[in-house]
Amino acid sequence: MEKSNENQSVYYPDISIFLVLIPFISAINYHLTYANIKFNGFLILTFTIDTVTGYIAWYFTRKLILYLDIKLPYSKGIIRRLGIQLPATIIVGLFIISFLTELTSFIAKGEGAPLDFYTIDLIIIGIWFFFINAIYLGLYYYNQWKKTEQKIAREEKLKVDGFVVKIGKKDLKLDFDNLAGFFIDTDYTVAQDTNGKKFYLDDSLEKVENRLPEDTFFRLNRKYILHRNLISGFKRIENGKILVLLHKNDFFPLNITVSRTKAPSFKRWFRPKL
Repeated sequence: MEKSNENQSVYYPDISIFLVLIPFISAINYHLTYANIKFNGFLILTFTIDTVTGYIAWYFTRKLILYLDIKLPYSKGIIRRLGIQLPATIIVGLFIISFLTELTSFIAKGEGAPLDFYTIDLIIIGIWFFFINAIYLGLYYYNQWKKTEQKIAREEKLKVDGFVVKIGKKDLKLDFDNLAGFFIDTDYTVAQDTNGKKFYLDDSLEKVENRLPEDTFFRLNRKYILHRNLISGFKRIENGKILVLLHKNDFFPLNITVSRTKAPSFKRWFRPKL
């Protein structure tokens, strides 16, 4: 999950952070809870149990946050998301810690956890969950910013490099602004320039798409990738589909259908500031 930028978690490197942070939190909790701390075998045992309990509570808290990413992403409203995420993670986390603490107490002493655990320890732990949520929120927006910066750098590099095609023994660099688009012609992928010249490519349309700046070109369907300058607008048609409208040209149809599943991403691409 965390080996490549494409598959990297939106909260990377949260796992590494919390593997180190949870023992640190346990140590702070000990300092806040107990006045006289003696380093002995009992301290090591209880500290280990508390740290493992913390890991388990964090694991399920993380699962809940990832679940909310699917059901209620930040893009649908951060206030609403945090209004659900904060109380939900606190409740889940404190329930797991309480349950495991009671279970450990019954196993070790045959009785429940002392009252101080609920009046002091659990309150301190609850405050830590606000801190944990803040870390996840910060990691999310940091990774979004980093992803945007990487995308901008990639787009700039692509624009400088241009689109290279092979003509016989020659490699020619075509400027993106001089390319009207790409299309499938029988078994070939064709690059169409604005002067009417066609270049037959060995690559599939999928591979061509990966070599294009995303803000300039859009793949409408299995057959066409078009430059933004060629597109005049779109209109909605049946079943959530849209009909992309093209400026008058000699290379492509004036109307191209985009599927219901691809229509939302086209709208975002065509109107990026809305």
